[in-house]
Amino acid sequence: MTTRPIRIGNCSGFYGDRLSAMREMLEGGELDVLTGDYLAELTMLILGKDQLKDPTLGYARTFVRQLEDCLGLALEKRVRLIANAGGLNPAGLADRLREVARGLGLDPRVAHVEGDDVRHLSFSGALTANAYLGGFGIAAALTAGADVVVTGRVTDASLVVGPAVAHHGWTPESYDELAGAVVAGHVIECGTQATGGNFSGFLALPDRQRPLGFPVAEVAADGTSVITKHAGTGGAVTLDTVTAQLVYEIQSTRYLGPDVTVHLDSVRLEQEAEDRVVISGVVGEAPPARLKVCVNELGGWRNSLELVLTGLDVEAKAAWVKDQLEPRLSAAEVTWSDVRVPPLDADTEESASTLLRCTVKDPSPDPVGRAFTSAAVELALGSYPGFTMTAPPAAATPYGVYRAAYVDRADVTHTVVHADGRREVVAEPTSFTPAQAAPGARPSPYPARTDSLTRRLPLGTFVHARSGDKGGDANIGLWVAHDAVDRETYDARVQWLCKVMSPRGIGALLPEAADLDVDVWLLPQLGAVNLVVHGLLGQGVAASTRFDPQAKGLGEWLRSRLVSIEDSLL
Repeated sequence: MTTRPIRIGNCSGFYGDRLSAMREMLEGGELDVLTGDYLAELTMLILGKDQLKDPTLGYARTFVRQLEDCLGLALEKRVRLIANAGGLNPAGLADRLREVARGLGLDPRVAHVEGDDVRHLSFSGALTANAYLGGFGIAAALTAGADVVVTGRVTDASLVVGPAVAHHGWTPESYDELAGAVVAGHVIECGTQATGGNFSGFLALPDRQRPLGFPVAEVAADGTSVITKHAGTGGAVTLDTVTAQLVYEIQSTRYLGPDVTVHLDSVRLEQEAEDRVVISGVVGEAPPARLKVCVNELGGWRNSLELVLTGLDVEAKAAWVKDQLEPRLSAAEVTWSDVRVPPLDADTEESASTLLRCTVKDPSPDPVGRAFTSAAVELALGSYPGFTMTAPPAAATPYGVYRAAYVDRADVTHTVVHADGRREVVAEPTSFTPAQAAPGARPSPYPARTDSLTRRLPLGTFVHARSGDKGGDANIGLWVAHDAVDRETYDARVQWLCKVMSPRGIGALLPEAADLDVDVWLLPQLGAVNLVVHGLLGQGVAASTRFDPQAKGLGEWLRSRLVSIEDSLL
């Protein structure tokens, strides 16, 4: 007999998300499972620094606060809780949760998944080195009766794959079903980004004054899913909000995971009803033979300051203060921001001003500490007119460097520690996708008709965007808006977008990427194009000196750039 769909909600998209979301999701509607994603590359670095101060830490402490508030309600409603909040210390988090439960007079079955820490392999000296595990360990814990499952570094989508496997009884060879669950997991993993958060079409969202609702995935036995949210919550679930998350932080048309390789160009979306989007047609194949590893290393120390330049001659003012300050600096790396000339005759002092940012980095804290800040402060009465800073001088802080690595599956022991203490090693897949399926190649150009380009308008006239970081690379997902135009015009817009976003033309639209390698991946069934700008973020978010180190606004900048569009597409 076919099992009913499993209803899986999300209550966290990052470490620091809305604390009240767990209770909101438990009280707001029916769920079988509630997941929380707390980990990112930067989060692993933060947790690593926590452990340097206290080896018993290394997990997301906000999850403990949420469970203290909501565990009784979850048990009462028979909703199982799954989170990767264990970070670098899932065993420590599991023990802490049992302690909290005892204090509440409760006795939940708490299991955890470990084995992702691979610092013992070839990563000596790394602050963190964690392989991305899949969902079958979570599934094993749930099958054994766990009420709460906490993990270390599993993939974000594994939080959905695991309960779907346990509920539907899928095997490691259920590739299409697993791929469908991965896509559903990818859509809801970042919380309210699936319901209108960070959405370039936010102006059309209903009732933006209310907090956005967190998403729910109803995953069926065949791997199809419906993305929705609890009734009465803010935001919306539409073709565009779901597409926005689908194209977020992906690399190519092949989405490589520890359980399955997903063909993203097979994904089909349909608006079934208000706030209900169906995901179907997802094709999967065997996973890659090696597991990706998130490696964070301490890169050194950094500091920065912002100088305010007001009124006339701001370029000359910037040049003078640079000439004064730079001879005093001994840091290994000194970076200055560009200066934008403010408008004349501005109505306010703030609009008549611009900022000049200086960032310094060094292997030692000394050159970027008091030696740096004192050199700047001492210029206060002897430099350009109007000298001031936006904040008092700060101490130097350590920064990390992220890099991706890969390890053989045989070197990783994916392990479930059940509520009764029993340890179970999760079997690895036996079939693998050939290495050539990995990202890297560029697709053939999408066929497009001959155009008659007549008007210069912003790219965002009918194109949405969502952007983010993947280590030192920036990802930009672009797609044609699902507005009220007829199907023929929509298809013509998709063809136009796929033609305009050629690797050769990106440098003109994104001058900062003119000298960088850019991959362009076409997803015509989603009306989308995915760009991967290699090296834009340097050594990753924690080390980047860019104004927008996580590339969150990169897509919005691209949407504001002028392109040539023919009248028939408008």
